[in-house]
Amino acid sequence: MMIPIRCFTCGKLIGHKYEEYCSRVGKGEDQAKVLDDLEIKKYCCRRMMISQPDLFNEVKEYPR
Repeated sequence: MMIPIRCFTCGKLIGHKYEEYCSRVGKGEDQAKVLDDLEIKKYCCRRMMISQPDLFNEVKEYPR
């Protein structure tokens, strides 16, 4: 999970809602409804949630 903790534009805390968002969208729920239920209403915050790829599995393969 590599979602920022805060929205880059407005500063609202959104990082703690990312796991629930991913699990609900993964089950087939509509993205707009999930974002509304999670009280992410501003378009800048929605952009942060929708545009973040889940790169954790790709990054963990690289050793230090």
